[in-house]
Amino acid sequence: MKALETILHGIENVKVIDERIDYNHYIPLDLSIKNEAFSKHKIDNSTDFEKFIESYLTDNDAKVAYGGYNEIRNLYQRSEIFNDSKTEERNIHIGLDLWIKAGTPVLAAIDGFIHSFNYNTGVGDYGPTIILEHKIEDQKFYTLYGHLSLESISDIKIGDVYEKGQQIATLGDASVNGDYAPHLHFQIIKEISNTFGDYPGVCSENNLKHYLENCPDPNILLKIK
Repeated sequence: MKALETILHGIENVKVIDERIDYNHYIPLDLSIKNEAFSKHKIDNSTDFEKFIESYLTDNDAKVAYGGYNEIRNLYQRSEIFNDSKTEERNIHIGLDLWIKAGTPVLAAIDGFIHSFNYNTGVGDYGPTIILEHKIEDQKFYTLYGHLSLESISDIKIGDVYEKGQQIATLGDASVNGDYAPHLHFQIIKEISNTFGDYPGVCSENNLKHYLENCPDPNILLKIK
């Protein structure tokens, strides 16, 4: 049986947000602790964060900022979700973020159906979230779409079928998306266990090996240059 990564690498023309935006208008964004330029910005709330993203896109003549896979970040220190005193800090991002304005269409990466969905509330969490289930060449896997609008999960049901490139949602704003600047958290998951409408998108160093194995780099599928 082919490895999932090999299968995904062979799939072409995949987009998960507004298909009208060419990858030429995407710009990498490093939000890691290693980026001294980012650390100099005061970003204490979603309003400041959104201003930073908008300025970054304008300065680079871009429409989408992307990145974040296997990235150690300080963004999560303000949230108890990632800093429970009883467990190790979770600060390593294991999905791919695409930063663009609220209301942007979100698309199914490939053919699949709704496995689950949920409104994951709380500062730092996903907000409205949809998980699609897929099967290609006898490989079953999942894609997660986080930080959506509430409308995105108001009229859907488990089992709803979507084709590759079909709109499944729109991006939410800070009032519902976990108090972030608007963006899509996109993640590939091999084994999802018993989770429903949710799956860790940030992990600790001790669990990093497991999550990197279970959640391949989404850019294998998207192929953003």
